[in-house]
Amino acid sequence: MQIDSIEKMENLGQFGIVPVDYGVLCSIYSNYSYPRNKIAGLEQEGKLIRLKRGIYVVSPGITGQLLSRELIANHIYGPSYVSMESALRYYGLIPEQVYIVRSMTINRSRKFLNPVGYFEYITVPNNYYPIGISQQISQDKYTFLIASPEKALCDMIVATPGLRLQSEKALMTYLEKDLRFDMSALETMDPLIIEKCAETGRKKPILRLLLKRIRL
Repeated sequence: MQIDSIEKMENLGQFGIVPVDYGVLCSIYSNYSYPRNKIAGLEQEGKLIRLKRGIYVVSPGITGQLLSRELIANHIYGPSYVSMESALRYYGLIPEQVYIVRSMTINRSRKFLNPVGYFEYITVPNNYYPIGISQQISQDKYTFLIASPEKALCDMIVATPGLRLQSEKALMTYLEKDLRFDMSALETMDPLIIEKCAETGRKKPILRLLLKRIRL
């Protein structure tokens, strides 16, 4: 391999698993007459993965690091944080594998399909959005935003269409049977996060039932 090629590989490797935009890549390959063609070639060779128009991530074959779908979700569309089944699975609170990465956003709802996976973004109100967001660290160096367990559960209730639970028994059945949620986790949840979510008014009666159960 020529020295120039090695240097370019090293430049790509510096991004690790963090998504990078087209403009930054163009600056790396600015000595080429047509940086766009170079970037397209790297994508065809599998060294770059296009996440959406203008956003790429370096292939694990170059970095030697596993990609983080949570980190990618934050970068594809924002502001956003990973939530719902994706967050509950991340914390080990539901047993099933999750194939769609769901996130909440204050912008309009969007969906993206790319070689890494399927990413869905669901709109929530501005006053509801910042409650219970947690910052997690991936591979000891990369941070991403994800719902706390409490907020992820609230998001499941708030963002699931047609969900009507009129009693505590119905709520418990939903958690145990439908979500297969780890019920022991309710004992350690922060009721203040759920209370703040309920105060915003979205599906307030159901969130109040959840709050009552947690405060037992």
